[in-house]
Parts: sequence; C-alpha cells; structure tokens
Amino acid sequence: MTSRAATEQNLRDLARLRRVRDRIDREYAQPLDVEALARGANMSSGHLSREFKAAFGESPYSYLMTRRIERAMALLRRGDLSVTEVCFEVGCSSLGTFSTRFTELVGMPPSVYRAEAAEATVGMPSCVAKQVTRPVRNREARPAEPQLA
Repeated sequence: MTSRAATEQNLRDLARLRRVRDRIDREYAQPLDVEALARGANMSSGHLSREFKAAFGESPYSYLMTRRIERAMALLRRGDLSVTEVCFEVGCSSLGTFSTRFTELVGMPPSVYRAEAAEATVGMPSCVAKQVTRPVRNREARPAEPQLA
C-alpha cells in the first residue's frame, strides 16, 4: 500500500469513527453497546474499540458513559427528578452502575451532587454551569486537597 493510499484509508477510518462518536452524542439515552456501534460502522467490536481509543483517548463505552453522566449532571442540577429517574432518563439500566460511574467521574455520589450543585449554580446561566461542572474523564476525579494554613 502506498503512502497516499494509507493516508486516504486513515482519513476514511477517522470519518467512520467520528460518525460513531456523533451517534453516541445523539443517541446516548438509547440502549447502545459496542457491538451495535461496530455493526453501524462495519467494523468488528474489537477493532472499533481499539481504533476509537487510539483516536479519542477512551473506549466507546467510556465515552458513552461520560455523555450520560454529563446529561445526568444537568438533570440533577435542575432538581425536579430523583436520582433513579435521572438514571433511567439518561439511558442507564442499572442504578448501581450509574452511581458508581457518576462517583468515579464527578468525585461524589449523584445524591450528594444533586443537593450541592443546585446551590452552587444558582443564578449561573446554564451554558456556564455546564462548562464549570463538566465531569473529568478516565477516572481522573481528584480527591479534595487538604487546606494548608
């Protein structure tokens, strides 16, 4: 394969991966799994996972859960839904998995976030609140740092 042909193939692969990422962004609340995403991209699930991680830094499942948690954070800030209702609204079928992943990304359980975030973002435009409260990906939530006097 020539250098030009390889470059063109890489560009086509990246376009397919962007379409997968866009589908996750659009359909995060639907039942999605890596196999279904791979079928839609005409790839095997293993190949999709490897290529997606190489292109975007995380697996398709991790990206999907991050999208769901971002949406859950917005719904919890609104305060009119319970944690269980939010869990199902964003497409999670297990409250335990949702709570665990939420805690990994945000650094606190959803019930605590619901209570604290509503107060912290009062009077803040929603577009700013979304940016300020964006979850950290790849289990990077930092524990609270000790205050030195």
